[in-house]
This record gives sequence, C-alpha cells and structure tokens, in this order.
Amino acid sequence: MARVRLQDVAEHAGVSMKTVSNVVNDYPHVSPTTRSQVLASIEALGYRPNATARRLATGRTGTLALAVSDVSLPYFAELASSISRLATSRGYRLLLEQTGESVEAERAVLLGGESGLVDGIIFQPSHIALDDLARYTTATPVVLLGEGDAPEGVDTVMIDNTAAAREITEHLLHLGRRRVAFVGHEAHGLSATSRQRLSGFEAALRDAGAQVDPALLLATDAISPEAAEHAVGAALDSGLRFDAAFCRDDLAALGTLSALRRRGVRVPDDVAVTGWDDVTLTRFSNPTLTTVHPDLDHLARSAMDLLEERVGGYRGPGRHVVAPHSISVRESAPSA
Repeated sequence: MARVRLQDVAEHAGVSMKTVSNVVNDYPHVSPTTRSQVLASIEALGYRPNATARRLATGRTGTLALAVSDVSLPYFAELASSISRLATSRGYRLLLEQTGESVEAERAVLLGGESGLVDGIIFQPSHIALDDLARYTTATPVVLLGEGDAPEGVDTVMIDNTAAAREITEHLLHLGRRRVAFVGHEAHGLSATSRQRLSGFEAALRDAGAQVDPALLLATDAISPEAAEHAVGAALDSGLRFDAAFCRDDLAALGTLSALRRRGVRVPDDVAVTGWDDVTLTRFSNPTLTTVHPDLDHLARSAMDLLEERVGGYRGPGRHVVAPHSISVRESAPSA
C-alpha cells in the first residue's frame, strides 16, 4: 500500500499543502474550521507525519517522557496509564522511563531531555539531589511529581501528604483506636513522601493525646506486600500489640492484612487497617481496604497542562499544584 503523502491530505481536504503543514506542526494561525477539516482528512487517510521533518520544522519531537521509579508498582502503573491517555489525546507520544530509585538513572533521564530526545519530562524523583535537579532542568521543560523540594522555575504537582495523613489517622482515632502502628517506616532512610506522611500521622496522635510510640514505627526494606508482611509478622511474634495500622501505601496494607490473618487477628475487630493510593486491588482485598484516594486524573491533567505550557514557551516562575484527595472508607476500617 502506497504511503499517504502530505499532498494527498491537501487534495482530500481541499486546502493547500502549506495549510496541512501548518496543522501538522500545530501553528496557531489556522481557523478552527479548517483545522478540523484537515484533521478529519488525516484520520480518514491514515496519514502519519514524517517525524524527522516535523522536528526540523518545529524544533520539537512530539514525544514526552514520564519517569518513575518502578512501573510494576500499582500506583505508578495507574498514573502512567492516565498520563499516557492524556498525552495521546493531545498528539504526543509518551516514552516511559523506570529509574529504579537510582540517582544515576534519574540523572540520565534529565540528560536525555537535554540532548533533545524529548520535548519535556514528567518526573517523579526519588533520590536525586536538588542541585542536580537545578542543573539539569534548565534546558528541557520538566514538571516534578511528588513532595520533594523543587528548583526555582520548575513546576510541581503533588497531593498534601501531611493533611491526608492527618485525616486518615483521625479516622482511626474516631474508631476508638489509640495504639496505631505506622507500617512502611523505610529502613534505609525516609523519602520526602514518607516524612510528610509520618509528620501528619504523629501530629494527629499528639493532638488527640494518644501516644507516639517509636516501637510502633515498623520499618520495611522495600515497597512490597512481602516486606510489610515480614515487618508486621515479626512485630506481632515479638509480643508487640496495636489496635490499628496506618500503612504508608496499599501494598504495605495488603501485606499487613496477610500477616494479621495468618495469626488469627481479626480485621477490623482487633486491628483496623488503612492504606494509601486507592489502587484497584484495594477494592478486591479481604476485607476491602480503607485508603487515601489521590485524584490521579487531576494530578495527571495538571502535570500535562503545566508541561504543555512550558513546551509552548512559558518561562515564568514555578507553579505548584496540589491535587485533591479523599478517604475511601471500606471494610478494613469502616466508619464508626
């Protein structure tokens, strides 16, 4: 089958080749009616612009990058799916990068942007230093996801971890729970995300006059159900007792449920359990999981909006968007 040419689209749409080129390269001086007409012809004929020619004409690749630590984690998988749908709907291809929480890999993502491989990057950093972020985010538009510090002039999108942690801890306190464990206290140093969640957790306990017991900060060496199951199981086997578990993420909560079930501890009767992220799995756990629900669609849309503005030439000060959150109340910690 012969390749569809720019000329074919122009003839089908009844416009000049220059007009088709203007639409393909997203130049603004095309009327909405003409743009729609050309796009309809592109769709009907299956025309695919030459990427090299488009880059030479516009200085853009039409490709964005999303960089996260590990796409096998359900939260990042669902986030990537949401951002990918948005990127496609706006005419971009999306390159997915996994950094494995490696500083070298995180630097490589930003260096790839500097070399012109992508037009912009949506990036959830884990361990890269602020100085490195400042150094590598000057040439390529970057929007940061998460709660760490951001260089001046870089946009960020996050949820309010401290406020959400306070709210879900208060939910447990309203159920009459007083000895609340924090599951997912990272053994190798707290990330900015964990620090903020721990801060909100401890603030809610203090305000309620409940004890903040260091023994109830249960360390895990990975973000996984297995790591949480091991930590909670070891704590219970040592004689440690608690009546609620605030889990740093949903995977930790699933591991906690397993450790409790194996030892005959009833949820929520004996121990109430909460998670964080509201991934799809939480609606099918036994019992179903009460969890913090971040508005992923809002987060993804905000990140795409900010990045598109940067790619389009915005060079103003950094914008900081806080995406909304809520508490999805289910069986593991039902309302009183």
